[in-house]
Amino acid sequence: MLQKLLGFDNYLFLFSLFTIRQLKNNRHEREFLYFLKNIRSGGIVLDIGANIGITAVPLAQEHKSREIYAFEPVPQNLAALKRVIKYHRLTNIRVFEFALGKCPGELNMVMPVIDNVRMQGLSHVTETPQTESGLVYTVPVRVLDQLDELKGKKVAAIKIDVENFEFEVLSGAVRLLSENRPLIYCELWDNEKRGQTIALLEGLGYRTMFAQADTLLPYSGQPGVLNYFFVKE
Repeated sequence: MLQKLLGFDNYLFLFSLFTIRQLKNNRHEREFLYFLKNIRSGGIVLDIGANIGITAVPLAQEHKSREIYAFEPVPQNLAALKRVIKYHRLTNIRVFEFALGKCPGELNMVMPVIDNVRMQGLSHVTETPQTESGLVYTVPVRVLDQLDELKGKKVAAIKIDVENFEFEVLSGAVRLLSENRPLIYCELWDNEKRGQTIALLEGLGYRTMFAQADTLLPYSGQPGVLNYFFVKE
């Protein structure tokens, strides 16, 4: 109803503003708030899967003296992200209009449409767009280890939420992770890619952790964990 009443672009903008304002009172975001408060000093932060700015804006507000690199390829999400950044008058967010992966090129993404509602937060990479119900976009893909924009930059932390494409993105960042040792906050679905991602990062010397009662605990297969912290001493 709100999407139809406001128009989709206005809906995304207002939804982002409301969610950002309520963030600190949202018990479902305690893990992100822990990440927000525990980024080490020095270096930039990468927000991979920045969507409509719900995490990029708080990162920029909390860390005013550092740059936030926000990656978002879906055009309508991207428009909302830019609009929200402008509304908050933030000058320390740099927006990148492409997806990330392990190989450069292009890929298809779909924004699901369920009961005539566009689910922008569930936009994801698809190999078979013709079988999915939603809006399909062909977007450019680049590789973190190959980005000229990161040369000479120290990366302090990475937030990544790309709807089951985390393994591919991080596979293209092995050099960056090895050299910078950033704190990683990562959503992982409960499927084979979760194990692949954990194995990749632990092979680079990371410890797999999860947040509980405002502290990090080692992860060893505990049920119900969706958001993970990867810490490298």
